[in-house]
Amino acid sequence: MDTETSMSYGSDYHPLPMVSLKNGTEQEVAHHVWCKTIQIVNICGIKDENSGDWVLVDAGMPGSSQQIIAACEEQFGAGNKPKCIILTHGHFDHVGAIIELIEHWQVPVYAHELELPFLTGKSSYPAPDTSVEGGLVAKLSFTFPIEPIQLGKQVQVLPTDGSVPFLTEWRWLHTPGHAPGHISLFREKDRVLVAGDAFVTVKQDELYKVLTQELEVQGPPRYLTTDWKQAKQSVILLEQLQPSAVVTGHGMPINGQELKEGLSRLVANFDNLAVPDYGKYVQ
Repeated sequence: MDTETSMSYGSDYHPLPMVSLKNGTEQEVAHHVWCKTIQIVNICGIKDENSGDWVLVDAGMPGSSQQIIAACEEQFGAGNKPKCIILTHGHFDHVGAIIELIEHWQVPVYAHELELPFLTGKSSYPAPDTSVEGGLVAKLSFTFPIEPIQLGKQVQVLPTDGSVPFLTEWRWLHTPGHAPGHISLFREKDRVLVAGDAFVTVKQDELYKVLTQELEVQGPPRYLTTDWKQAKQSVILLEQLQPSAVVTGHGMPINGQELKEGLSRLVANFDNLAVPDYGKYVQ
């Protein structure tokens, strides 16, 4: 592929020394769906049932490229590169190693069209809300990178028909709120969901729970969620799918009755459980 277009991170991009007790944990969540926690965020590898090709979902924290490459080679075999990288959204902890991965694998990247301004050097994300109700991570979020990265021609818009490149059994769903172009991935036949940060399974704004990764179905990370009305509708949409197993961007995978009850509880009590009592993005 053509990589002549200069790629760059924002000037505020830097590694963050945040590591949970689940760092390095990996598991096969469902048939041909693998995830691994690197620092405090999950990457996900999905293999196509028919072709045997695989894609990587999200690109981790800044400075994590070698860990991601090593993990993928161990899982899928050295020299067996992904056909592409799918981004659930463009926040720093989901694109932190994207340039190094593109350069190493020479593969395209796909994202929702509403995320492209943040991936092509045009727009910064809104500043994290350090005033939001929550714990220490929320207070420290002013250190998180928000400037746009520049992927140029290496990033492409996802197909408008909802299909997922190279994954014939999957479709993508627009699940905004946490980010304008946030997406989730769904496999209908066994109802497996890759939710990104539409909801998570750890209380992401509290440092203790981020470090311990205590399992609990929660709304999207508060300090970077800017539209709570959309976030609620996205969670309602995903709950209506009745997923059997879920990989979220943060926290451990969850399935079965624990998932069903946790997601139902989140939908029924979203305004109290997810939406902060105060913060600059709370309407």
